[in-house]
Amino acid sequence: MFGNMSSDLGIDLGTCNTLIFIKGKGIVLNEPSVVAVERGTKRIVAVGADAKRMLWKTPENIMAIRPLREGVIADIESTEKMIRYFIYRVFPRYRFLKPRMVIGVPSCITEVERRAVEESAYKSGAREVHIIEESLAAAIGADIPIREPAGHMVCDIGGGTTEISVISLGGMVVTSAIRIGGDEFDDAIIKHIRSVHNLVIGEQMAEKLKIEIGNASPDRIIEKMEVKGNDAITGLPRRLEIDSVEVREALKDPITQIIDEIKAVLGKTPPELAADIVDRGIVMTGGGSLLKGLDKLIAKETGVPAIIADQPEICVALGAGKYFEYMRGSDLTKNIYDRLNG
Repeated sequence: MFGNMSSDLGIDLGTCNTLIFIKGKGIVLNEPSVVAVERGTKRIVAVGADAKRMLWKTPENIMAIRPLREGVIADIESTEKMIRYFIYRVFPRYRFLKPRMVIGVPSCITEVERRAVEESAYKSGAREVHIIEESLAAAIGADIPIREPAGHMVCDIGGGTTEISVISLGGMVVTSAIRIGGDEFDDAIIKHIRSVHNLVIGEQMAEKLKIEIGNASPDRIIEKMEVKGNDAITGLPRRLEIDSVEVREALKDPITQIIDEIKAVLGKTPPELAADIVDRGIVMTGGGSLLKGLDKLIAKETGVPAIIADQPEICVALGAGKYFEYMRGSDLTKNIYDRLNG
């Protein structure tokens, strides 16, 4: 009875953003994965969007941190507090009725990192915790019919990692994950502007550049944007105008690594499944897939169509939220198979 009264939460514990899905309500929270704490006491000052506005702008007694890096927990204590805060915001009665949680994580994390995620979830008030690979969660969230005896390819580009998987009959046949994502795009822009223009810009300015004029393939319209930062030589504030061609050049290396990994996964895919993928295309999920022109570049470089899923940035959370429903379907399929085979 206690289990029936509790709620099931699907959580995308992302490097950049944390999303929570509740069945019947949809996405109930989408907040930056940032925590502001008081130095020394570790008292929480702000979480989420309020904390993100404090990044690089706090006085000495306050520290704004991102407790997840490259898709894994870098600060267990802060992550636990952040999850607890988010869950209480969307589900204040969880103190009495502990929820079941399904959390999407990259397949490249170690067993120690996996246990750290579970431990943080249990300490934040979970009754039961299930860990699911992000690409499988993204496929479920994108409504891909992965139980079919056919090949489906998912490329999930998150803030800290990119995961590419070939899925058939509800399981991952080939999978690979690299620790390159939206954060790496931002870092590449920061390094390029510093090396070429001797201008030091922050992460938020780099992210804004990426979102507003960032692109992966040439476009007929060249967009421009003003950036502000500190001169690397004098240390004084300075303005600079950057165009989309230069941003594309800055993003070339991390994008090339992602495409090379997609090609490597395609090369390991059994021929029959590869034939299905050529027909069905590569489904792209995650916030990084929204980079302008990235789907066209992937299609051009691989010879396989690339399709951006509907609402790609929330697919992992949706899939995590539908996990128990998906497992019930898998159990039903298994029961039928068992009966047919005596």
